[in-house]
Amino acid sequence: MILPSPPTPIQLLDLAAEHAAMQPALDEALLEVMATAAFIQGPAVGQFATELAEYLGGAHVVPCANGTDALTLALLSLQLPAGAEIIVPAFTYVATLEAAALLGLRPVLVDVRPDTFNVDPAAVQAALTPRTGAIVAVHLFGQCADLEQLRTIAQRWGVPLIEDNAQALGATFQFASGEIAFAGTVGAIGTTSFFPSKNLGALGDGGALLVRDPARAARLQQLANHGQSQKYHHEHVGLNSRLDTVQAALLRVKLRHLPAATTARQAVAARYDAALAAHGADLHLPARDPRSSHVFHQYTLRLAAPDRRDGLRHFLSRCGIPTAIYYPLPVPAQPAYAYLGYRAGQFPVAEELCGAVLSLPTHPLLTAEQQDYITECIGTFFGR
Repeated sequence: MILPSPPTPIQLLDLAAEHAAMQPALDEALLEVMATAAFIQGPAVGQFATELAEYLGGAHVVPCANGTDALTLALLSLQLPAGAEIIVPAFTYVATLEAAALLGLRPVLVDVRPDTFNVDPAAVQAALTPRTGAIVAVHLFGQCADLEQLRTIAQRWGVPLIEDNAQALGATFQFASGEIAFAGTVGAIGTTSFFPSKNLGALGDGGALLVRDPARAARLQQLANHGQSQKYHHEHVGLNSRLDTVQAALLRVKLRHLPAATTARQAVAARYDAALAAHGADLHLPARDPRSSHVFHQYTLRLAAPDRRDGLRHFLSRCGIPTAIYYPLPVPAQPAYAYLGYRAGQFPVAEELCGAVLSLPTHPLLTAEQQDYITECIGTFFGR
């Protein structure tokens, strides 16, 4: 079989092209930091925090070094006793568990929904015990978890809700009351990551915490800076977790482009939806919760026959189309977390998803011509 070639090279994520479109502003921001030499806690850090807070409807933003630190700081600020249970989804990146484990807390895994891939509120409810210290909801692939039910459960039990918002910055959720809130601003604490591949990515590492309560924001600010309120006065045991000035300055530039980039990602997803709708017997397209906007950090398919996933991925690779699997192994099966004692079969949805999901190229500069080629190759694989 003679395989086709893409019209132009296709990237899973084309950061070089995205940055080229804003290169003069990025250069200017970098040169300004170099001229002032304020590399740590320079003015751009506070300016970025203020501008991101405005974008998110007024939530306080506490920058930090990376998304994992943000989760760690969020849990650290709760002052939980050793061994307290932290409810986390079984289908997520390992950092969600890692932050709890590093603090001597016990991750308690729960299954996710088969449609949105987000944590199942019914499973959260069933996992609650008097030892529960927090619930961590991950807004996976760009769409909010069920914040209506999760907030209600958290409030009823008096347990803090932490939103891991590394993949859904800018997404919104509409409650039955009509209230609309940004992902990451509903629970006690939201966290996010500025890892370069994120929708708002730095040119290095970075993260932030999102909170409504100014007192909690002040405490998190202290914890992220060695637990000090002023230099050499350490009120708490904290971390050295600061967003450096260079990354803050570059993120200020990229934040101005985020709304347009989000719209472009949504257009990419709509084109995929239209072109792949005919493959309903073979592919489950990304489900949409009508209460949540979707910012499409990933466009993730679920194959109806999981045993064909690897074949499709190999075929697309031979056609010059990169794909990714998020995540190939459920977190309870990771060797580092064997001590939790979970067994295969306890999280059937998460385990099925790990064997069935496949993410297609999704970025703001993916062209309609490239997408036509991708979807035509998928059609060829399925014999259409």
